[in-house]
Amino acid sequence: MSDFNESGRILVTCAKAMPIWLAGELRALGFPIVRELEAGVETSGCLTDTLRLNLNLRTAHRVLFMVYEGVAENADQLYQAINALPWENYIPPDDHLCVNSAVDNPTINDTRFAGLKCKDAIVDRLRAQTGRRPDSGNDPTGAVVFLYWRGQHFAIYLDTSGEPLSRRGYRKIPGHAPMQETLAAGVMLATGWSGSDNLINPMCGSGTLAIEGALIALNRAPGLLRSAFGFQHLVGFDPLVWETVRRDTRATGRKKIEGKIIATDINPAAVAASRQNALTAGVDHLIEFATCDFTASPVPPGGGAVIFNPEYGERLGDENKLTSIYFGIGDFLKQRCQGYRGYVFTGNLQLAKRIGLRSVRRLPFFNSRIECRLLEFELYAGSRRPPLPDNNLSLGS
Repeated sequence: MSDFNESGRILVTCAKAMPIWLAGELRALGFPIVRELEAGVETSGCLTDTLRLNLNLRTAHRVLFMVYEGVAENADQLYQAINALPWENYIPPDDHLCVNSAVDNPTINDTRFAGLKCKDAIVDRLRAQTGRRPDSGNDPTGAVVFLYWRGQHFAIYLDTSGEPLSRRGYRKIPGHAPMQETLAAGVMLATGWSGSDNLINPMCGSGTLAIEGALIALNRAPGLLRSAFGFQHLVGFDPLVWETVRRDTRATGRKKIEGKIIATDINPAAVAASRQNALTAGVDHLIEFATCDFTASPVPPGGGAVIFNPEYGERLGDENKLTSIYFGIGDFLKQRCQGYRGYVFTGNLQLAKRIGLRSVRRLPFFNSRIECRLLEFELYAGSRRPPLPDNNLSLGS
């Protein structure tokens, strides 16, 4: 039986450009930062720690606990190394096994073959040791193993998350081109909004930004919305410990917030979807929804953050048609939102120039493979500045 309290290496994966925010989350939870990677952060802890990480992390995709790392030149050597590991201490022989992989080895033409060899090595070991073997397939409903193999170096992990942590479970109606939950959480963390003042989200779409903002303001762990994780299918998992971790995590949440959250959209179907998603997430009582053009969005006194996630021509909108919208966003921020911090999330910085305001920060993010920026504007009374010169907003800045 695996020792859930034995310390080891933990790799927490995330989107590109997200490690800075993920590392901040890990530090806040008391975990050391061993190193930041392009799309992940390495820390240390035990399998019991992964329960708390899966519950609390907002920007993470997966929490991977390392079992072993070694060297393998080809698939046969990989099989032998993995087959020698004590999988009977980790994987129940009567459960379901899923193997995912990231492979770049010159001897492998089809990465699925490496995953198959890894799966065979595990189930053959379990059959030899226990006389039984788990069912296997692509469905991550049981134990999940992750193989990383680059060149001759490989590492094998227990995927304690199972399904990606971005799948909170509340977004039953996604809408058109929705922002992934983990991306929305990272964007909200970057704004620094904590619930002490107001949050205005025009063009709210499926409501993901407003919902993630509400969860942050309440200090409510996003993993509490889920009922299934990969660690629940590992040998040695203790349901009583899990319930204690969940209870302790729930106790850190707040009941209410000081500021208002207002989410609007011109599309009635989007507003209806946002309401339903907020209801599923348990934060519908905190968000005021309205169906209106973004220019008519209520802006209460008291300041706070105004955040837009407009179309940027990559997937949905025609860039020429969007020019007037970006210009209108600039006017709305300048004329209606004095005393607020303004934010526009976009993957089209040519269109962003039409906002006509000078950004004070340009934070990089990735929406899937699209390189984006979160632009921050200081909003103050006075004449509207002219559009920025073409060389001021480059994706490389």
